[in-house]
Amino acid sequence: VQLQASGGGLVQAGGSLSLSCAASGSIFPINEMGWYRQAPGKEREFVAAISRGGSTTYYADPVKGRFSISRDNAKNTVYLQIYSAKPEDTAVYYCAAKQDPQPYTTGSRYDYWGQGTQVTVSS
Repeated sequence: VQLQASGGGLVQAGGSLSLSCAASGSIFPINEMGWYRQAPGKEREFVAAISRGGSTTYYADPVKGRFSISRDNAKNTVYLQIYSAKPEDTAVYYCAAKQDPQPYTTGSRYDYWGQGTQVTVSS
């Protein structure tokens, strides 16, 4: 499975940005998909995740109410919509996918990672 993230860029604080991540290859075992981010000098952190059918979503506390994750299984693509962007959202954003149907909240790890896309929020 290959994941290709796109849509990053520069946005002003309070603005919006949309990220997408397209999966290709042997995608049928893919269940949950998610987004992580890594800011300079910090560890990579969880941002959001979505179940295979899209009915269940998870968000990290710092982004709740401002980010929205969705997916289009017909296009094998997961999206992350960023609203009310803050300078602290500046990071490289990575999409991820896993085969295990158990949600990441159980400790189940992601199997596949995209290359990352830079998001910069100016104040």
